[in-house]
Amino acid sequence: MAEVLLFHHALGLTKGIFTFTDELRRAGHTVHVPDLFDGHLFTTIKDGMDYVKEIGFEEIMERGSRAASEFPYEIVYAGFSLGVLAAQKLAQTREGASGALFFNSCVPTSMFGSPWPANLPVQIHGMDADPYFVDEGDIEATRELVATANHADLFLYPGDQHLFADSSLPSYDAETTTLLLQRVFEFLRHLDD
Repeated sequence: MAEVLLFHHALGLTKGIFTFTDELRRAGHTVHVPDLFDGHLFTTIKDGMDYVKEIGFEEIMERGSRAASEFPYEIVYAGFSLGVLAAQKLAQTREGASGALFFNSCVPTSMFGSPWPANLPVQIHGMDADPYFVDEGDIEATRELVATANHADLFLYPGDQHLFADSSLPSYDAETTTLLLQRVFEFLRHLDD
């Protein structure tokens, strides 16, 4: 079974994040979900991003790195949207990562000053008409990463919702989340192959 370090999105540690992690735990995985927002919760992405701009993107990534320092190097880094920043930085730059799971986001690998580790498995999930994922460059960054990695998959789902796997939000899509979780379980099962 895998050990996963999962970073939340710009609304904070919502009930939906805990529901998602409970699904992973029920499948036998160990999941850690640090709070990068010190207890702050937001009802809109704009409000959450205003908070992030206040404290700084670098600080968010640093909080992610501090959280990771408590866990073994051989871990799967996962993130939802904003949380992908910390997850991708750690997966890409911290030696020993087992894998990476990115939901609703991906940034250019050049942002972290090194290429994606060619043999590090990664799955990236997003909706094909999500304005954040498609219109803000994430899909191009995803395609670039997938082209350079030996074990990378992009899963595009029909729809325009951003945080579709968070069951506590109006954007939640139960059917798509079920498929996403099946793919995540398969990914985690094969990490030891």
